[in-house]
Amino acid sequence: MRTITVVGARPQFVKAAVLAPMLARFGIADSIVHTGQHYDRNMSDVFFDELEIPEPAYTLGVGSASQGVQTGEMMCRLEPVLIKEQPDCVIVYGDTNTTLAGAMVSAKLCIPLAHVEAGCRSFDRAMPEEVNRVLTDHVSTFLFAPTEVAAANLYAEGIRQGVHVVGDVTIDLAHATAERLPVQPEILARLGVRRGVYAFVTVHRASTANDVIVFERIVDALRRLGMPVIFAAHPRVRPMLDALGAGVNGDPIRVTDPLSYVETIAMVKNARVVITDSGGLQKEAAVLGVPCVTLRSSTEWVETVRSGWNVLAGTDPNAIVSLAHRPAPDTPLPYVSDGRTAERIVSALIGARNVIGNIA
Repeated sequence: MRTITVVGARPQFVKAAVLAPMLARFGIADSIVHTGQHYDRNMSDVFFDELEIPEPAYTLGVGSASQGVQTGEMMCRLEPVLIKEQPDCVIVYGDTNTTLAGAMVSAKLCIPLAHVEAGCRSFDRAMPEEVNRVLTDHVSTFLFAPTEVAAANLYAEGIRQGVHVVGDVTIDLAHATAERLPVQPEILARLGVRRGVYAFVTVHRASTANDVIVFERIVDALRRLGMPVIFAAHPRVRPMLDALGAGVNGDPIRVTDPLSYVETIAMVKNARVVITDSGGLQKEAAVLGVPCVTLRSSTEWVETVRSGWNVLAGTDPNAIVSLAHRPAPDTPLPYVSDGRTAERIVSALIGARNVIGNIA
């Protein structure tokens, strides 16, 4: 059995780091195609090095562009690769433009498609990621849902074939990584903060990072928190942080380049609060028992909100400040991990050899 894994963004590298070794263990020959959606070393290469992900067989080098141009260019460069390789199945992750490009090309070429993290819904079609999720799910052959809630979303949309509730590879990796961390990770000393007394912040989505007024409101809230703020800056927001004087003249915001995966987990685990617009970081905070404030009005990870470990603040500065100081909820964490998500995914693919052969 031969598969092609299509990745291009930071969260997908993390997921591939869990699934790639399991594919190899079960004798599946997998080749990685890197679209180049994230290409900065701190957003790409460091993950391949740190998480020991196999080198991509193809690097498409698409880079940054508008939604349509970027997705279209990915499709143009991916199509000849899939025609040449003729894999038995294409694997895509999550909800980025890379995900959608991989899904659309596979569907057009009638190659079976496996979507890892299927069924997640924010029910907000203004989010590009929501559109990517829905379209990808509706052309997928195998839909690997992380939760029963995600599976129910698929059923409600009429998708009932090929749905497998398998768990979440990112949760498995977060658990395993957190357990290996020292009590006092080196990065805390390097960034000059102590356990439990700082906010860890990331902002990268277009709705928050591309609107100067919205971004200024978020920065205003961070300065009013009354605690040190570690802001791991995505390349698209670094110029705005510099223009706003973040990190200078006693400013409580300390700006750092994007962190590696292990460094990120260390910063999340030891934070007082996580403030983010990232879907993955919402989950990781909840899994590690750290309150999260999400800078959005909706989330695809509804379990984090229902449990109380995550709250939606939008971009209202007063709400951000108030919710960042709420106590940790006295409720169970929303996700559990047995570390076997990747095994269940690969077992389902192997068990469906006949299905794959008939489609291909």
